[in-house]
Amino acid sequence: MKLAALMSIVSFAISAQDSPPRAITMPNSRALPLESAGSNTNERIRNIEGRLNASPNDLKLQAALTAAYLQKLRETADGSYLDRAAKLADRMLETDGGNFTALRFQNEIDLQRHNFKAVAERARDMAKFAPSDPGNWGNLGDALMELGEYEAAGQAYTRMFALRPNLASYNRLGYFRFVTGDAPGAIALMQVAVEAGEAVPENTAWCWAELGDMYFKTGRLLDAENAYRSALDLFPLLHRAYAGLGKAQAAKGQVESAIRSYERAQAIVPMAEYAAALEDLYRGQGREAKAQDQQAQLDAIDALSRAAKESTNRTLALILADHNRHLDRALELITAEIPTRGDVYTWDAMSWILFKLGRVQDARAASLKAVRWSTPEPSFYFHASQIAEAAGEKTAAEEYREHAKLNRD
Repeated sequence: MKLAALMSIVSFAISAQDSPPRAITMPNSRALPLESAGSNTNERIRNIEGRLNASPNDLKLQAALTAAYLQKLRETADGSYLDRAAKLADRMLETDGGNFTALRFQNEIDLQRHNFKAVAERARDMAKFAPSDPGNWGNLGDALMELGEYEAAGQAYTRMFALRPNLASYNRLGYFRFVTGDAPGAIALMQVAVEAGEAVPENTAWCWAELGDMYFKTGRLLDAENAYRSALDLFPLLHRAYAGLGKAQAAKGQVESAIRSYERAQAIVPMAEYAAALEDLYRGQGREAKAQDQQAQLDAIDALSRAAKESTNRTLALILADHNRHLDRALELITAEIPTRGDVYTWDAMSWILFKLGRVQDARAASLKAVRWSTPEPSFYFHASQIAEAAGEKTAAEEYREHAKLNRD
């Protein structure tokens, strides 16, 4: 896309007040220090660790290794890399309490830990001292998106874009546009993010997968499938691209292919949503033993969450509601999430769980918050239509069904 056309999109990035893809809850900083660019992430980590052993007080090397650990976390969802990054950021701050790079890393780490309010507060303070740092504006926007403060998030992302128009800012503005109801604008921005590319293949592949999600949610199944395959061509271990491919294949009735794709995703990173999808696919084929295995995996994920004293898990809560089991546990998880994560995705999950518990009026109130930005998420409007129907609001239910169709035309 030409820059002039792109700017016409960006100029409206915060205007969608009456109209409405991570993660991420994964660290989102795409601008890595030079020491971490090139080669693959494992090689970068080994290289920087070796150099840091020889010069343990080199703040530049510490920053490069922190960035590489966060990149590895993105690629593997292995929480040990988050812990390593946190220790390095703390070490940098012990040496220099005002080190801006370390403070920005601290915010990226807290985004992963869902400390969104703390990140927003710190990032706003940091912006007063370094208003020209694009990464800080990105972190601020990320936190505000999770808090559901969309107008302010759009302003932060627009500042980031003005300072550094690159893959990271295109990606964020694209996600903002999607959540706030402009699917065409979101897709255009994500296409530009892919075209911009980056030295780290996973980051471009991530954008391809996000673009695939947007295509899928707007009914463009072939485009979605092609985008997921483009992601895998760049980074063959991108589990979310395999899962996206499985979702597109299932929508086309290609169940065996969908199962294989989800199995590939699960083999790379065993996410709860992959187990849930496989449970449904296996059960649909009458493969009950395999479906039970996936259900057991979900129960194990919940048990580990309890053991770790994790009180929130929106994904698991929604899966439990979809499968009509452990609904009290689902409500417990989503109720703990709401005070710290008031975005439309959390309100949608809350609405569906309350509906499954028979609390129709409470579900309706939550549903109104979920659809208030007209986010083109088909599940939002399926949930909203079911809830409105149960509440006796026939006209609203039909409008939600029609809205879902429009999003997919």
